[in-house]
Amino acid sequence: MPIVTTLPLQSARRLWQAFLSARVLVATLLIALQVTQTWTSPGVQHPDVYWPWALTGSYFVLALLAWGLLHQKPPASDWRWPWLLLLAADIMAICILQEVQTGKMHYTPLLALPILTVSVLGTMRMALATTASITLILLGTDIFHAWVLGRLQSEDYMQTALICAGFFAVTYLTRQLAQRLAYQERQARTSRHAAQTHAQVNSLIIANLTEGILVVDSTYQVRMANPAACELLGLPAPLALHDLCHAEWLPLRDMVDQTYATNQALSQHMHLMATGQSTTGLYVRTWLTTSIAADVALPELRHDTHPDSLLAPQPWLCVMFLHDLREVEARMRIEKMAAMGRMSAAVAHEIRNPLAAIVQANALLAEELTEPTQQRLSHMVEQNAQRLVRIAEDVLDIARVQQQIQHTDSRTLLLDAELRHIWQEWQQQHAMQRPGLFTPNCAQAHVAFDSEHLRRVVVNLLDNAARYCEGKHNDALQLLTGSSSDEQFWFQVWSEGPAVEASVQKHLFEPFFSSQSRSSGLGLYICRELCQRHGGSINYSRCERMTARGLQTGNAFTVYFRGRLLHTANVSLFDPIVV
Repeated sequence: MPIVTTLPLQSARRLWQAFLSARVLVATLLIALQVTQTWTSPGVQHPDVYWPWALTGSYFVLALLAWGLLHQKPPASDWRWPWLLLLAADIMAICILQEVQTGKMHYTPLLALPILTVSVLGTMRMALATTASITLILLGTDIFHAWVLGRLQSEDYMQTALICAGFFAVTYLTRQLAQRLAYQERQARTSRHAAQTHAQVNSLIIANLTEGILVVDSTYQVRMANPAACELLGLPAPLALHDLCHAEWLPLRDMVDQTYATNQALSQHMHLMATGQSTTGLYVRTWLTTSIAADVALPELRHDTHPDSLLAPQPWLCVMFLHDLREVEARMRIEKMAAMGRMSAAVAHEIRNPLAAIVQANALLAEELTEPTQQRLSHMVEQNAQRLVRIAEDVLDIARVQQQIQHTDSRTLLLDAELRHIWQEWQQQHAMQRPGLFTPNCAQAHVAFDSEHLRRVVVNLLDNAARYCEGKHNDALQLLTGSSSDEQFWFQVWSEGPAVEASVQKHLFEPFFSSQSRSSGLGLYICRELCQRHGGSINYSRCERMTARGLQTGNAFTVYFRGRLLHTANVSLFDPIVV
């Protein structure tokens, strides 16, 4: 990629305005010089006096016009005619002024102004061409004086040659410095833009992190705190304090001291005791950081020893990461539970073959038993073996469900039609033992769910409802649908029965938890996982429902969906009435 050596627009505009201002200043000084010469020679009437006045006056007017018309328009790299005309006017005015007042003043050093202008704002070719033109003009003037007027000496040639050589040196050096300036400024702008972008990204990340970040120096001055840290410390965001001065933050101050003393990263569990508030448990990690690496700062500091220098090493800062101890412990429990689930699945897989052998051997043995006592014992063996088989299948079912969840996409289902089909299948299995009432109320509701997953959720909830239902009437168990809005649909499995104990409600949807010894405690857990996979939710509540015997209180499990209505329909709402 080629290196860009053209000055940025803002820098070029500032330099161009500086050169225009210098041109106005030079024109003003020339007029002042003419005024001084007129005062020192009063009464002199000669054409040599009028020419300098006319020339300097015209140059002053031209400089003012250039400032007024071109001060916001720096020359481009191709230097079009307005700037070329101005450049030629500068050269011609100075050269003519030098020719008119030969022997009185030397104006050739002023030619450095157009040379510097084109060297900084133009190209190398343009700068060399300008310097060569000035050289030819000066040398041509000397040759004219020698041949026509016969008044030029060899020392004048040497002086002109040295001046022109100096102009070429100035042109080359100025152009090199201008290129370096342009490159460094573009690099600085790129670095500044990158730094601003990184700062914005870091600010967004830090502001939205769920863990708290606190930056503290050795005097406990808080340099930065994100909203999560303010929330954990019980303070409004942004952090409205200057140091860790509160007494309940003494453990944080002690940890800052330890970090600075050991110069190592530390981690610690602590509890902050706030007056009149509950104890806040935190898991805190600390690191030390500095803004300049020692191997980079040290050589530069030998050259720049000023205390306010940007290269001076900044004080070390202590960065503290604050985690809510309850969330950390909850995450650890989830990880332990997941590990136990994997271990349980492995164990269940290993005992399936021995269980199958036991069941088969017991069946063969039961065919030969004749005594009632032995038959009862064989029946007990069969029942308990079958129970172990069901538990093993339920444990393995978790792994199957997780795999299905990862590889199954949601589909658009007509809620009432799908539930009616599942309801009919469920009742046909044990029609006499499973009375119930199905009340669809969302005929046009389409929901995002997988058909097989929906059947699994509904069957699990209906089996649980039938198992704990106390009423024997047809409406003691109900499956119904409804909507809370145009985009929120739900179905509910309701059954008469006593309320679930408060201690049991907290763990209803946890795996391997059950209030009965003969249950694996995986049914509701699988239902919740399937609902969450498809953007839904499931909850338990105590509700009243209308039956043939009036309002009856029962247990309700409600599943909410993401969905939509395709057509306008009269939908009656049966939202739960929470007792």
